[in-house]
Amino acid sequence: MSTEPPEQPESPRPPARRAPLDRTRVADTALRLLNEVGLDGLTLRAIAKELDVKAPALYWHFKDKQALLDEMATEMYRRMVRDTPLDPGLGWRERTLASSRGLRAALLGYRDGAKVFSGSRFTGTEHAVQIEANLRCFLDAGFTLAQAVRATMTAYVYTVGFVTEEQGVHPVPGERREGYDGEERARRMAGFPLAAATGGEVFEEYDRQFEEGLDLLLAGIEAKYTGAKRTGREGPR
Repeated sequence: MSTEPPEQPESPRPPARRAPLDRTRVADTALRLLNEVGLDGLTLRAIAKELDVKAPALYWHFKDKQALLDEMATEMYRRMVRDTPLDPGLGWRERTLASSRGLRAALLGYRDGAKVFSGSRFTGTEHAVQIEANLRCFLDAGFTLAQAVRATMTAYVYTVGFVTEEQGVHPVPGERREGYDGEERARRMAGFPLAAATGGEVFEEYDRQFEEGLDLLLAGIEAKYTGAKRTGREGPR
């Protein structure tokens, strides 16, 4: 006869604890889902389903979709600053180039990234650190505060607007929206030869277009406010 004690049934394992639902977790999930469904498909219901919660649970953290978009834009900015630190020794021209390129790269990292970012209100004050440094750089070069504000805002608006148009054609890198075939467009607009010929300039080579536009913008800032040689470090006299 066996003297071994009978096997005891295993106690059921307690269910794994889910991470607490907070603003950061909701925004992270929304940004991840954005790449799959785009801005139009990004509903609070879809985000709640992804988080395995009921939609009303999200309203404890965000009163409406715009409030969530504000937090998403803020998180996009945090990631951009973390991934593209700026050398404090840059002159106003180089700093504007670096900031604009970094912003474009950050927005292109998300489907409809520019639409989410445009018009959103930052929920924290992290952005003030870079704004302060950018303005200080312009002031040190001899710009007035008003000129510095106009120059940096123009570069910002150019970048966001450019990426909005770029993502209208390429929602994500490597994906092209239907209706932007250059040859088909040229056939439809054959009666307008100049307009028809613009397709290659407007809907192709976005990297080149962006850089050329930045160069035009910086040349305009310099001509308007400095009248100096384009050294990138000289300001008004």
